[in-house]
Amino acid sequence: MKKISMIAAAAMACMQATAQQLPEKTEPKLTISGYAEAYYVFDFNKPEDHSRPGFLYNHARHNELNINLAMLKANYSADRVRGNVAIMAGTYAQYNMASEQELVRHIYEANAGVRIGKGLWVDAGILPSHIGFESAIGKDNFTLTRSLMAENSPYYEAGAKISWTPNDKWYFAAMYLNGWQRIKRPDANQTPGFGSQITYKPTGKVTLNWSTFIGNDKPDSVRQMRYFSDLYGTFALTGKLSLIAGLDIGAEKKGKDVDGMNAWFAPILIARYAFTDKIAMAGRYEYYNDADGVIIATGTPNGFRTSGYSLNLDVSPVSQVMFRLEGKLYNSKDDIFLKGEQPRKENFSIATSLAFSF
Repeated sequence: MKKISMIAAAAMACMQATAQQLPEKTEPKLTISGYAEAYYVFDFNKPEDHSRPGFLYNHARHNELNINLAMLKANYSADRVRGNVAIMAGTYAQYNMASEQELVRHIYEANAGVRIGKGLWVDAGILPSHIGFESAIGKDNFTLTRSLMAENSPYYEAGAKISWTPNDKWYFAAMYLNGWQRIKRPDANQTPGFGSQITYKPTGKVTLNWSTFIGNDKPDSVRQMRYFSDLYGTFALTGKLSLIAGLDIGAEKKGKDVDGMNAWFAPILIARYAFTDKIAMAGRYEYYNDADGVIIATGTPNGFRTSGYSLNLDVSPVSQVMFRLEGKLYNSKDDIFLKGEQPRKENFSIATSLAFSF
């Protein structure tokens, strides 16, 4: 009897040890969420057609109350499968999705994923971009408006992704993509794009990220391969002060049979101070140098060489609502802005927004 009890105890111990080693199963969960952001921007260059500079895709209308993004999202997550479907409307969708087929212009994301190993997932569909620290969902960003680097790099991508999260500190991903922010590939383009992402969180207060893209965004007959690197870090310096620092560097071949590369780069620094859990302020400095006009063509001698400065105040009376006020100045090396018919080097604007989420 004693031997039987010892064997039973040993078996129970083995079963408990085995159970501890197996990953915990995630209970299936369906979450419905929504977001809406109304905004008003007054551009002191006073564009008559109410359209702000063409390199801006968020908060792009002057002197009118409008909706930047209204979105409804369903998320399903379980132990082995996951998926997202989100539909949207607003001026962000109007401007940022203008080159896509009409039927997909109101899709914010639509993707499905399956877990094929411990921490190893394969996802496919329309996905949020793996590049950058900003999205069109304003409440998730330090500033009211988006940075120049965010506005002129992908917000979304279409393709397939394999990702691996071995632990709480590391994340690795590789992507097969239709192109540089493309659902529909350019005509006569059969060249896929490829991306990668590495995220490292050494502590709960620091996140370091490096993302890349390689691909051709033009017809194959005039193929110009593009190589892009996005590097940034987020730092919670104290309980109230946070910092984001980033650097984008890109290069594109001058021509299919032409030697040399056209390059651009964009550094940024954003500091945010939370006075309380309801009131915060953020300041931003950024610079975007695209002298060769790869991303932003101006037709001016020095191309697009523009600095940006902004300061915003955030007030969140309740957790679901955020009111923001921001002043922003762009200063360019050339006269790339217009006030009436008069070319100018500066563009100053004041923006407000009211965002609601559930």
